[in-house]
Amino acid sequence: MATEQTRFALRYSAGSDQGRRRTNNEDSVYASGRLLVVADGIGGQPHGEVASSTAVSVLASLDAELRTLDLTAQNLSNLLSDGVRRIAEELAKVAEQTPATHGMGTTLTALLFDGTHFAAAHVGDSRGYLLRDGELQRITRDHTLAQALVEDGTISAADADGHPRGSMLMKALLSTGSAEPDVWEFTPQAGDRYLLCSDGLTAGASEPAIQEVLSQGTPDEIVPRLIALANEGGGPDNITIVVADVVPA
Repeated sequence: MATEQTRFALRYSAGSDQGRRRTNNEDSVYASGRLLVVADGIGGQPHGEVASSTAVSVLASLDAELRTLDLTAQNLSNLLSDGVRRIAEELAKVAEQTPATHGMGTTLTALLFDGTHFAAAHVGDSRGYLLRDGELQRITRDHTLAQALVEDGTISAADADGHPRGSMLMKALLSTGSAEPDVWEFTPQAGDRYLLCSDGLTAGASEPAIQEVLSQGTPDEIVPRLIALANEGGGPDNITIVVADVVPA
């Protein structure tokens, strides 16, 4: 006889800060017991804040629709992929209606949870991390020139941070045509702690420093501490964070 799978819930917190060098905040964030999202409007493009808020608004609408469904009977990857497709359509639609936003774009990192497993969708250079048994591991891959150069052996990982064009995005969600996101599923364990963040956190704080803060306290306590950590490191960009713990249902 099959054993019933253990069900979990999420205890989460989210926050966003403009940082110390930006005049506005182009990040957007959404968090619920089913869906966690961080989107970072692309700097240097028009109306990045419109792109990121559009992405979050579309997924928030999807989350509202999911309240009537038994998610354990659904294909989470398909649901999340459909949400990303809707974002791409909405970005194009907004740009058509408001020409000033033509060319806008955003990153996206999202986790969809059904109580037993996650689906993830990721495009761009926002990041997802997992803290499990005291060890921090990155669960997303940056879609940047630096990461591509490291993977093809052109530069070393140590040289990636200092590359003059290393932060250039290779994939993003754009009003002019969106890239396909990385989409995958995985199973959590009790006690897992997940971090989604825009690159404003990782630009202002090292991964060891992030791990130290992430290892102590509740999500509500950790989010402002991580924002403060990034600002202490210069706050070079907008800082947006979701921290979620996997707890017994």
